[in-house]
Amino acid sequence: MGCLVSTPVDNGGKRRTPQDIGEVSVYVPGLRIPKSVDFYQSLGSHLSRNLVQLLTALRTRIAVLAGEGVPTVKRLTRKSATQHGGSTLTDLQQALEDYLPVLLGLVKEENHLMHKVQFVWVNQEDEAEETTISNAWYEVLSVLHMMAMALLLQANIMLLPKTSADGVQSKVSEECRRASVDVFLKAAGFLDYAVQHVLPKFPAELRRELPVDLQDGVLQALCLQALGKAADIQLGMAIDSSKATLAVKRRLACEVVKYWEQAQENLVNIPLMNGWGEKHRQYVKWKYVEAKAAAYYFHGLILDEGKSHGMAAAALQVAVESLEESKKFSEAFDTTPPLSRNPPLWGTAKYISEKISKDASAKVRINRDLYFQDNRTTESAPALPDFALALKPDEYQLPSMHSCWNEEKTDRSRLEANQPKGTR
Repeated sequence: MGCLVSTPVDNGGKRRTPQDIGEVSVYVPGLRIPKSVDFYQSLGSHLSRNLVQLLTALRTRIAVLAGEGVPTVKRLTRKSATQHGGSTLTDLQQALEDYLPVLLGLVKEENHLMHKVQFVWVNQEDEAEETTISNAWYEVLSVLHMMAMALLLQANIMLLPKTSADGVQSKVSEECRRASVDVFLKAAGFLDYAVQHVLPKFPAELRRELPVDLQDGVLQALCLQALGKAADIQLGMAIDSSKATLAVKRRLACEVVKYWEQAQENLVNIPLMNGWGEKHRQYVKWKYVEAKAAAYYFHGLILDEGKSHGMAAAALQVAVESLEESKKFSEAFDTTPPLSRNPPLWGTAKYISEKISKDASAKVRINRDLYFQDNRTTESAPALPDFALALKPDEYQLPSMHSCWNEEKTDRSRLEANQPKGTR
């Protein structure tokens, strides 16, 4: 079944919470770090020295890269970072992809190695400092989680505005915006696979004891956040396009609301105790209300075009109130440790901030005047249209088990065949 050990915060763990994580466009609730594992002690009598060395080297590389290069966004935005993410993140992603096929040999039932190794990871959102579980599927789940988090960190770098050539205006290039959508969908694919295919591998009792970072609700929320950010990028590009109709913009805005609403619902019963976790909850609240402001703004404009003045006024009033509320949630997010800052506004956020402040309040007054000419009561806010969600996580499948396991099996069979019959 797998032995589980959770180490409390005051037991001298290695969790690192920086005081300031810099500018945040895409929030990543920390990065779980693998702690050293003695594969020789656990597997030395079961596997060849070469395979044990390979497992050790691959996992150590992940621990080094994760520990040295990824704790804060600020460290990733130095000159060593490329336009599509820091080189450390690229190396980390490659290290995870190299490790996973070799790791999968431990979950192969015929190898009988599932519970031989006690895997230890430092948590970020859980109250326990670290969690040790002697189940190889826990390691697979942790690797998939880290693969998704590394991609989200990469997306954050891509979506931080860069100063233009004239040195005046900060913006995110269209190339980075389009590329980030692919990154978000890929990250969502890792998380969706973890929820649908890896979590069911755990016995019910052990599944309940997984750290908060790897609980179903948190993984689902992170997946929905990635999809919500991708949809928001698409909305921003539609806003910039002269060909996109108001109906298209409203549909995209309403879809963004649904993604963030569902993300928020998945976190309702999750005990996000420490700074990273509380900041995670604040981020989802902020983005949900911000998305609601955009959706009601576009909905109000369409109702206004249809001469439904009372409903238009009510919808635009919700947009105004949601924008003000989102500013409060944004401030709460930034001041929740670890501290963070908002980058200069761009995309959807910049558009609705300007349009709602300038246009919506005036339209509310005009529509109310028109409405009250024939009516004495205030119209309640109309519900947003319910559109089907268009974006789905990329399809992901675990890679094939590394060929070294076939070689291991062949070598072991040859060794057994050469042994005297009485010693096998």
